Amino acid sequence: MKKLNKPCRISQLSDKIAKPLLFGMALTAFSITVLIAFFIFQQGLPVLGEYGIWNILTGKSWRPTEGIYGILPMIAGTFYVTFLALAIGVPFGLATAVFLAELATEKTARIIRPAIELLAGIPSVIYGLFGMVVINEAMRFIEREILAGVLPPEYRWGYSILSGGMVLAIMILPTIINISEDAIRAVPRSYKEGALALGSSHIQTILQVILPSAKSGIISAVILAMGRALGETMALIMVIGNVPMLPRHGILSLFAPAATLTGTIALEMGYAGPEHRAALFMIGVVLFCIIALLNSFAMAATRRGVGK
Repeated sequence: MKKLNKPCRISQLSDKIAKPLLFGMALTAFSITVLIAFFIFQQGLPVLGEYGIWNILTGKSWRPTEGIYGILPMIAGTFYVTFLALAIGVPFGLATAVFLAELATEKTARIIRPAIELLAGIPSVIYGLFGMVVINEAMRFIEREILAGVLPPEYRWGYSILSGGMVLAIMILPTIINISEDAIRAVPRSYKEGALALGSSHIQTILQVILPSAKSGIISAVILAMGRALGETMALIMVIGNVPMLPRHGILSLFAPAATLTGTIALEMGYAGPEHRAALFMIGVVLFCIIALLNSFAMAATRRGVGK
């Protein structure tokens, strides 16, 4: 009996230690998030209160040396690049996820998956260098040789929203592919077997049964990829031009240089004065709120999928 009781006591002791330890770790992670939010809001809210949140969010000029802190051009540039990246990356990523989950042989999947994982591990500065050397040079050729009589002179240097969108599209592919593939594989096999038994082809089953059933997971993948794109800094700094101006030429604005929220913070924080520095923290507040909303949408979509 003594030999049997000893492991029980050790197990009970382990439970008593493990539960508080795990709770402490979870509380630490939560506290770090709260402290980061508190610090950013503490530094940025005074500028919002002094100049007015509406004036800052809708202001079209960013001239910190004159006390003008309109961030609308950066908000527009951020969302232009992000949605362009999603428009390019989501179809490619979703198609790749479907191929890996439903069509690829095991041998083919073993070759493709490591390449996708490698994409996730490449530093963003490498993507930026690739964008400068390859994509920006291609944009410069198109702008000067093909669209020379159409584009304004300031649009002819290769640094553009289109370049940034293409680089970001490559960067968000691993997020979209991995999460979408997991969502597709989580669809019960009986759904597929039932559709095939009713006479549907494999492609029809994928399009009409599997993808609709995995919709919530795919939506979560897109939202998380959007968050990844919104938070990207280094690669965009190197390819987008960093000019805080609103695009005004319709579809031709894709060839315009622009600035993003994260890029402005990274470029200007090193030489900013006290008020300018507070204004950059204010940009961080806006970005933090946008990312928080996106994460909330992603969690809601995931919970809806679990409920189904």
